[in-house]
Amino acid sequence: MLRKKINKKRRHGSSFWDKEYTDASHLSLSEKPSSDLEKFIRWLQRKQGKTLLNPTTSVLDIGCGNGRNIIYLAKEFGMHGYGYDISSAAIAKATEAKKELNIEFKVCDIKPPWDIPDNSQSLVLDMMTSHFLLSSERLSLRDEIYRVLKPGGFLFFKTFLRDGDIHTKRLLNESPAEEDGSYIHPIIGVAEHVYYKEEILEFLAPSFIIHKSYASHKHILKGKARKRRTISIYAEKDPYQ
Repeated sequence: MLRKKINKKRRHGSSFWDKEYTDASHLSLSEKPSSDLEKFIRWLQRKQGKTLLNPTTSVLDIGCGNGRNIIYLAKEFGMHGYGYDISSAAIAKATEAKKELNIEFKVCDIKPPWDIPDNSQSLVLDMMTSHFLLSSERLSLRDEIYRVLKPGGFLFFKTFLRDGDIHTKRLLNESPAEEDGSYIHPIIGVAEHVYYKEEILEFLAPSFIIHKSYASHKHILKGKARKRRTISIYAEKDPYQ
């Protein structure tokens, strides 16, 4: 008796994320803000008070998903701003959740250029988003973030970390992409880049003042891989430029 081979339909790009935000099977979705973002905000308050965190200031969240992080900033500090995401399902959830908050959510590719004025944003969030871009696209994105940030504005950047991560080593060996340090994501089927710490610091240094970086830990237990490693970076646009 012949058995039918059942192939699961692989979804790419926006169709994958639309499916996840409609019926999640790979993501652990939450409406609470990222704890790493909250940690950054506490640090920023200690450093500057509410200079960048008040109703007069604007934030751009690229790859905003269901809007949980920018909504947190709007509710907690009265900030306004923009949330961009490739997934229409994610933006629908974000738009529903924002209620009367002054946030403009938009379905779009995060690749520049953006219809946002120069020197207009106090904060930009790139949290687990731009690693899906190619090398030249990441460079353009970095420069576009610099363009829209006010002098003295901050970029909160979070991404996967290559140093000492067993999962990354396996993915790079099993499904390497054309660019060094990138692999083809086994579920989404698109290239994903993973930085060494020094690599990402060198990438940001020409445009930003790096105030702090910290890497996740507890990624190995008894020699076995646990969660993926990530790195968070607090980067400021020079206030005198």
